[in-house]
Amino acid sequence: MSRIHAEAEKPSIVEPGENGGACRRLGMLAAVVLPCAMLLSGCAPTEPKKPAGEVVEVEEIEMVPADGGEGKADETLGEKAKEAVDAAKDEADRVIDEAKKSAGEAAEAVEKKTEEVIEASKKEAAEMKKEAGEAAESVKEAVEEAAGKAGEAAREAGGAAKEAAGKAGEAAKDAVEKTKEAAGKALERVKEATGGGGDSAALEKVRAAVAAAAGMPREQVELGDPALTAGVPGSGLITLEQIDRWLADPANHVELDPVLPLGLAAGATQIQGIDRNPLTRAKIELGRQLYFDPRLSKDSTVSCASCHAPDQGYTAHTQFGVGIDGQQGGRNSPVAYNRILSGEQFWDGRVDSLEEQAVGPIANPIEMGFTHEGVVKRLSEMPVYARQFAAIFGELTIDRVGDAIATFERAIVTAPSPYDYNELLRPFEALDEEDIADDPELAEKYAMLTAGAKANPMSESAKRGRDIFFSEKGNCTACHVGANLADEKYHNIGIGMDRENPDLGRFAVTKDPADTGAFKTPTVRNVALTAPYMHDGSVATLEEVVEWYAKGGHPNPHLSDKIRPLKLSEQDKADLVEFMKACTGPTPSVETSRLPADS
Repeated sequence: MSRIHAEAEKPSIVEPGENGGACRRLGMLAAVVLPCAMLLSGCAPTEPKKPAGEVVEVEEIEMVPADGGEGKADETLGEKAKEAVDAAKDEADRVIDEAKKSAGEAAEAVEKKTEEVIEASKKEAAEMKKEAGEAAESVKEAVEEAAGKAGEAAREAGGAAKEAAGKAGEAAKDAVEKTKEAAGKALERVKEATGGGGDSAALEKVRAAVAAAAGMPREQVELGDPALTAGVPGSGLITLEQIDRWLADPANHVELDPVLPLGLAAGATQIQGIDRNPLTRAKIELGRQLYFDPRLSKDSTVSCASCHAPDQGYTAHTQFGVGIDGQQGGRNSPVAYNRILSGEQFWDGRVDSLEEQAVGPIANPIEMGFTHEGVVKRLSEMPVYARQFAAIFGELTIDRVGDAIATFERAIVTAPSPYDYNELLRPFEALDEEDIADDPELAEKYAMLTAGAKANPMSESAKRGRDIFFSEKGNCTACHVGANLADEKYHNIGIGMDRENPDLGRFAVTKDPADTGAFKTPTVRNVALTAPYMHDGSVATLEEVVEWYAKGGHPNPHLSDKIRPLKLSEQDKADLVEFMKACTGPTPSVETSRLPADS
């Protein structure tokens, strides 16, 4: 109930403050006249005194002598008192009439206002009801529309899902058919390349193996596993019968997900090339054969391994690479391990991939001295090679030769070194042995790591060298950083810049003056096995390498801002050499002599 409604239902009583003017005048008159009359007459009011502010009704007052006898008051004074009383009564009647009239008018006003408010409330309520109805209708319509759209979307989604599933099924069927078709074409090429050599049963087995591998999940393998580079089972030259058995195993065609060994594992995100050229065992084996085969050179005397030999740290212990007819190049042979972490190749980074690097020397006149066309023709005339290229790639081209060799090189990585084993123990140096012993899991891990470090010890000198290497004092990590301890960038350290016609290095590729005399940073891993050093093989030992950096290189206009003189004591220098030696880890054993027969 509203406030106005509530007030409208109250009794119409005139309260102080409501039409109070008339009431106040009546009260004041009574308060003056009545006492005077009572004093003059000797009488008292017959009713108790009313509270101030109430409306009183004045009755005719009977004058009684105070002493009960006949009054002897002055008649003139009595008449005047009577006249005053009469006048007061008249005034009271008038005031009451005025009050009644005002009260009536006020009641009418209140009633009218109440009616107006009630009417307005009814109208407002009607409008609100209308608006609520309209809003409810809108909500209902919106809900119905949303439900309709949701249903339609669900139907469309269901249809799309059904269509997608159908397309996926068709795509899968197409993929299988294409795989079968590719395998068939590969085998046809094998027949053409070998003049139909090999029995049909063997060819069918190879075809079935390739098709089966296409539907198998990728296999995770740790690089450095010697099984990847052990070669085709058997001894002597690889025969067609042996390669057919090898190719007939589906496991040799399954794509591999490489896992890097301890030390290199931190560089997993730097892996290069396998998205375009996936690893498989069959491809690694084909690449291995090509890497060690001198028949890729014009006179069949020089192979990739001639300048990147496993027993020489996958480089050559000569100042420059030596090619056919004993010709020498102008640069030292860079290492061929851990290439899976490298994109651009050669000292100047002139090619973008390992695949390009692999086929470059074949056509270099002072390295292998052949032509790409010539090597493809020669390989296609060898049944074992022809069979493998047909089964693995479906074709034999110079690009496929590069793919195979690059795949083999990506499988060659350095295993953990003493530095790697000891690095794992460093977090434990700040822990108390009792704290370690209180945690069984931690204690077990600590025992395992300690055993690894003891089996691969790092001398105290090497440990001091490690601290210098990774500090501002040694400044080595200005370039030798990351899992492979190489930033894969190009720097001018002053080597050869004092010659009359220095090697311009990276500048020959980019034409950027800032790249003048800059060469790619080599890895520190296994550096003790790869002497001589620098791009021109001009530094014979690690001790000389440290001396070069200690003196701040050779000043020239393009010297890297990373090169500065170092304040190293003789002990500091010796410790740095020992640390670099401690970065040596074994590479996987590789079959080097087992190659395909000529026919």
